[in-house]
Amino acid sequence: MEDFFIKAVQLIASLSILVVLHELGHFIPAKLFKTRVEKFYLFFDPWFSLFKFKRGDTEYGIGWLPLGGYVKIAGMIDESMDKEQMALPPKPDEFRSKPTWQRLIIMVGGVTVNLLLAMFIYSMTLFVWGEKYLPNENLTDGIWCVDSMAYEVGLMNGDKILSINNTKIEKLGDVMPEMLYGGAMEIERNGSIISIDVPEDFIENLIDNDARQIVYARIPTIVAQVSPESENVGLILPKDQIVSVNGKEVKYYDQLQMELKNYTNENAMVGVIRDSENVELDLFINDLNQIGFNTGFVNYKNLERLGIYEFASLKYGLLASFPAGINKALDKLGSYVRQFKLILNPDTGAYKGLGGFGALGGLFPSSWNWQAFWEITAFLSIILAFMNILPIPALDGGHVMFLLYEMISGRKPGDKFMEYAQLAGFVLLISLLLFANGNDLFRLFK
Repeated sequence: MEDFFIKAVQLIASLSILVVLHELGHFIPAKLFKTRVEKFYLFFDPWFSLFKFKRGDTEYGIGWLPLGGYVKIAGMIDESMDKEQMALPPKPDEFRSKPTWQRLIIMVGGVTVNLLLAMFIYSMTLFVWGEKYLPNENLTDGIWCVDSMAYEVGLMNGDKILSINNTKIEKLGDVMPEMLYGGAMEIERNGSIISIDVPEDFIENLIDNDARQIVYARIPTIVAQVSPESENVGLILPKDQIVSVNGKEVKYYDQLQMELKNYTNENAMVGVIRDSENVELDLFINDLNQIGFNTGFVNYKNLERLGIYEFASLKYGLLASFPAGINKALDKLGSYVRQFKLILNPDTGAYKGLGGFGALGGLFPSSWNWQAFWEITAFLSIILAFMNILPIPALDGGHVMFLLYEMISGRKPGDKFMEYAQLAGFVLLISLLLFANGNDLFRLFK
């Protein structure tokens, strides 16, 4: 329950920042062009609001329905569907009375702010924390297949993944994102270069199997806890690092698993490192090919501390952080657009992964981490910018589409047409919202 609360607080805080700044992107140019803004709200306020006050012509408030926020601009056909105001003659301070170019700037303001915000946040996270990653070339002994899906694709422990779809893999963290698109994967296995095909529906299988990671850096075997039922209680101890079986080196945990299969229901001399000393233990391997312990999952930080892998660590000065942050934001945007295309292709099954607020909350860690919070907030800002610029009526992109039509053709779409288009877009968005959150519930209870 505590984990859920921490994730929920982070999600609400992140979305609140993004929504307020997005709406400010509309509000500020509207004010600059002397356009009347009737409402500025965080969250929606059907029937009542939690808090509100009025200053000038604008009512500011916080609604009770945390599904976003809005600014209500006078003389504009939007989600408020204010037909009475639109039936009156246009006033000079209304949106519909302004030149097309001004209306266009007002409408793209929110998306622009979200994109610039993501660039700024990424720049600051790089300046404060830098960037650390595991270069793919440093996995000299290859990868560890941590899920059966890796074997189904054709991978094996120790494979070195060189490229996917002719894209060279620079970081271990790039493997899974590139595999989502399917295609040819070039790997090095036992000194030979071979190619395997990642199926087009790979992402659907990931979703169906609830698999987040199928490959990882190979890790040493470090004992976390000995089972009370194990025949080896008192012999093997927590923090022991297993390094050999009957004299054969088992540098990694996957190697130990394979080697123990040769000694089912037998004893073997198991070499461990204990308090920096090498110790030989006569241990029994049971019928499940186990010694009777739980291994500790070694994260990247500890892998580096143990000297297993050499990580790349990049630091940025204040000026250098801005171009790096801009490039990172653009790379994230490009990656998200590519993944969005997968959703539009039914053959990939990616639509099953479309998620709502549960999926967004799941992006955040279960304990508060400022670096993670700001990194995820920047990514959500990119998502918000991209989704809002889609040419769907009821979204900013829908308004932009009609304004561009007006600029090119010299004809303004009729109010009745705009009302119907707005209604159709609103129904579509509600349907997508229900589908996405329905996916969350399905994954929760399956």
